[in-house]
Amino acid sequence: MKMNVKKPNTLSHLQTLPTFKDLTRFECNTVSQDCQLRQLSRGEIIFQVGEACDAFHVVTSGQVKLYLATPSGQEKVIEIVGPGQSFAESTMLLQAPHPFNAQALTETDIMTIGKRTILTTMENNHRFSMHLTSGISQRLHRLISDVGGYALQSGMHRLINYLLQSAQDDDTKNMESFTVHLPVSKATIASRLSLTPEYFSRVLHELASERLIEINKRKIRVLDAHRLANYRTT
Repeated sequence: MKMNVKKPNTLSHLQTLPTFKDLTRFECNTVSQDCQLRQLSRGEIIFQVGEACDAFHVVTSGQVKLYLATPSGQEKVIEIVGPGQSFAESTMLLQAPHPFNAQALTETDIMTIGKRTILTTMENNHRFSMHLTSGISQRLHRLISDVGGYALQSGMHRLINYLLQSAQDDDTKNMESFTVHLPVSKATIASRLSLTPEYFSRVLHELASERLIEINKRKIRVLDAHRLANYRTT
């Protein structure tokens, strides 16, 4: 299905996004001329491996899955991108083909910004350039951390760490119990953690049987964060 291009004021959307906070109003207006707001339906493909990359994208609402797929249809989810987050900027700067696929997980709005305008803006605004490259560096750091986790941590501990890190604010992090709302399907999160859906489900039920969590569809209640963090550490 072809993506719908929305016609609202792209400037007002652009000014709300963290990536563009260092731009002057004039620069924002210039960049907005090369922007498109796109409305995607659930499951819609944004781009695929090997396609030319002439823009990068910012999610304004919804969620996007970045993934690799085998010819047999098996998937490895690399990242799940949510509102305010961007993707494909490193590929755009390298002027390389896309090394992964991107697909909308829900009804999603994205802002697509053309490469030529971004390169010109980076040349003229060093703060913007630093902000953009800092975001790329943070993503690289997360990916390296993920690889380390896959190599050095058991599947059990990858799942436990995911639950504990899902506590976003400081108040929640200091609580012994809190609720995690899984943003996507359990199968998608399992792939993100390099686990099979069957193993993911089995670990959840083991943690539930130990009274560490309670499961209610996509809501997981952590009952004792301290015990969960130390489960099977010895």
